[in-house]
Amino acid sequence: MKNMRTPAYTMLTLATIATSASCLAAEKFTFLTNWYAQAEHGGFYQAQAKGLYKNAGLDVDIKMGGPQINVMQLMAAGQADCTLGDNGQALETWQAGVHAVTVATVFQHSPTVFITHDKVDNPAQLKDKTFLLATEAYTSFWPWAKSELGLGSTKVRPYTFNVQPFLADKNLVQQGYVTSEPFSVAKGGQPFYVYPLSDWGYPPYGNSIICMTDTIKKRPAAVAAFVKASDGGLEKLSSGSRRRECAD
Repeated sequence: MKNMRTPAYTMLTLATIATSASCLAAEKFTFLTNWYAQAEHGGFYQAQAKGLYKNAGLDVDIKMGGPQINVMQLMAAGQADCTLGDNGQALETWQAGVHAVTVATVFQHSPTVFITHDKVDNPAQLKDKTFLLATEAYTSFWPWAKSELGLGSTKVRPYTFNVQPFLADKNLVQQGYVTSEPFSVAKGGQPFYVYPLSDWGYPPYGNSIICMTDTIKKRPAAVAAFVKASDGGLEKLSSGSRRRECAD
């Protein structure tokens, strides 16, 4: 007697296989950036748009940071698998008992800058100024700046990611990213000066992918796949830019 399978049985088998494959190819992974979507985040969004995460077996949800959001705290609370920051943040939070490590980085140097109204020869000339700082500054570059640049007694005010207060007050120093705030300040039509902290010795890499050690231990393959796909997204983005430059 022939071994006959009914159409219903065959369809059920195919559906089971498809469902299993779908589950395997859709491992949830949440990535929290350090700000609203910016040009320097392009590699991650490119990887998402080109299906690189999906091809790597990941269902990636990219969440954005924003004003006064502490991304390290959110990651530690389980709101993200990995986040975007600098490895200085990882060191600071490790000392505070939050065990996170840098697994990859986008920039060789931190893109963090100080923006001033007046030209200075060294950072000590800024000690009597008032600094506009975002929440993330207190777990990244500011502890270093206070210790290494002699800014320990400097006054600070919250930075709300609006450059108008800086433009209106010559005594203010504006924190920023070299890829962002200088363009906003330039629209104000006033002279200003940009000082990358890396030029003053700030050591961390920039835009690092930081993950909890527990995540790395429990999901090493997912973390590795995310890093590799993100690198592919950055490569596609940069190669596209080079093609446009040649066309121009």
